[in-house]
Amino acid sequence: MENIMALKFNQAQGSAKKDKIDQYTYKEGDNVIRLVGDILPRYVYWIKGENGKNIPMECLAYDRETETFNNKEKDYVREFFPDLKCGWAYAIQGIDPADGNVKVVNLKKKLMEQIMVAAEDIGDPTDPETGWDVCFQRVKTGPMAFNVEYRLQALKCKSRPLNEKELAATADLRSMDDVLPRPTADAQLELLQRVTQPSAGAETPSDVDSEFSIS
Repeated sequence: MENIMALKFNQAQGSAKKDKIDQYTYKEGDNVIRLVGDILPRYVYWIKGENGKNIPMECLAYDRETETFNNKEKDYVREFFPDLKCGWAYAIQGIDPADGNVKVVNLKKKLMEQIMVAAEDIGDPTDPETGWDVCFQRVKTGPMAFNVEYRLQALKCKSRPLNEKELAATADLRSMDDVLPRPTADAQLELLQRVTQPSAGAETPSDVDSEFSIS
């Protein structure tokens, strides 16, 4: 299957390597992240595994390149869980100023929309020379887990070039298609069978029982 390159930020509409990339964790209150590299458009299903953890499975009916549901590839999730809906799950990499490390950023849809609006005036936030730190707040608005808002602090988002340490951290930056490779239909089917029909003593594979199966 031909490898589809992930998109540049301003193009977005709305055996695996074992070097681990951590996931960026959103915290209450003020957050800062410097986005780098390409953005990966995708939709995922969240399926509960035997251990109770949610397993992300990419919707293969969704085309990363065109950002459309074209149903060109077999999506077995629909056969196993016909009522299950997939959700928006774009991802990108970012430099976390807390430790200087590059991490996978699971973008929040409304925050992404605010970033794209700001980018019309400030420019591409991922540019190493003219890009800008994404400054935003995570605000709890109610008692439920989903009662959260993400508010971009546009006045704090100033253009600046990456410093030497940041340039070094991104020198060998991988494409998001390599970080979160698109599974084949056969691989998706095999995983669904393991999740829904676990054999005695079998466990959900450790590389898929977290919010992202990051290789």
